[in-house]
Amino acid sequence: MRRITRITTVGIASAALALSATACGKSSTDSGSSSSTDSKATKAAIAYDIGGRGDQSFNDAAYAGLKKAEDELGVKGAEAEPSEGEGDADKVQRLTALARAGNNPVIGVGFAYAPAIEKVAKAYPKTTFGLIDDTSKTGPNIANLVFNEEQGSYLAGVAAAKASKTGTVGFIGGVEVPLIKKFEAGFAQGVKDTNPKAKVLVQYLTQPPNFDGFSKPDLGKAAAEGQLDKGADVIYAAAGLAGSGSIEAAATAGKWAIGVDSDQYNQAGLAAYKAKILTSVTKDVSDSVFNLIKSVKDGKPQTGEIRYGLATDGVGLADSNPEYKKMTDLIAAVDKAKKDIVDGKITVKTAP
Repeated sequence: MRRITRITTVGIASAALALSATACGKSSTDSGSSSSTDSKATKAAIAYDIGGRGDQSFNDAAYAGLKKAEDELGVKGAEAEPSEGEGDADKVQRLTALARAGNNPVIGVGFAYAPAIEKVAKAYPKTTFGLIDDTSKTGPNIANLVFNEEQGSYLAGVAAAKASKTGTVGFIGGVEVPLIKKFEAGFAQGVKDTNPKAKVLVQYLTQPPNFDGFSKPDLGKAAAEGQLDKGADVIYAAAGLAGSGSIEAAATAGKWAIGVDSDQYNQAGLAAYKAKILTSVTKDVSDSVFNLIKSVKDGKPQTGEIRYGLATDGVGLADSNPEYKKMTDLIAAVDKAKKDIVDGKITVKTAP
């Protein structure tokens, strides 16, 4: 194994949420004792998005891919955390340091890395750079790892409509950007196609350039409590670490929460609330990271757009909760919707 390289550490302001504090504590530990300076070993690095490792969601999924590459490919991995309020120059510095250290590939977790990767990739043409969730910046040594989030979210909408008893469900977006609006669009369409009379409450936590909506659980918790007060009994949040607050609020009220990116039912930091995590919209970020690292190790690095969709299980709906597995009508509706999307009978919107 290897020693994790930390370049900068993010301080999450919402330490009041115990699960968040526990998760962030894990992210500062070493996962092995070997030095990552072995020049003969393949070295790979990931630079985390807002919230960092321990978000129980997007970043943790990326880390799982790096860990798998370490375990199965013998790769020496390095990680770098974001800093609060950072700009593109900070990201350029971080990616440059990782590339200069001999890591290949270097993967930016999240669309915010797009401008920095475009710049650094030109300076290190022999290094492959992975850019997750963005296709706006391309290059001969850039792999754009993207997902059909709207398709997985459609299935979540079907599940929410079938599970709801009040006919009112909620969507919480971390930051109002085009990527998160894909989640909203698919979810709302799935709800309405299943129950045209249902009401979908929509709230975004912050507006760019304020990205706190991806990192502060207290914002997610307050938004969920507001939707619960309006009658929502199923809440789906696409908000990174902030989404853990919405899960807490829904679970505390005895209502359903729907997770995102990772199977949040199985996240240790959310164990206190898992009984009320109905399902999660999963994105195979883990495999996208692993596959890119493997392609570089094999001497055939991926480049260009690499898309993960419902047809290849690149996105999907988790069924870890035993209560979910008991809902036969719900499962049948989700399975039918999946088949119709894959067969082209349903086209899922990418914008509300």
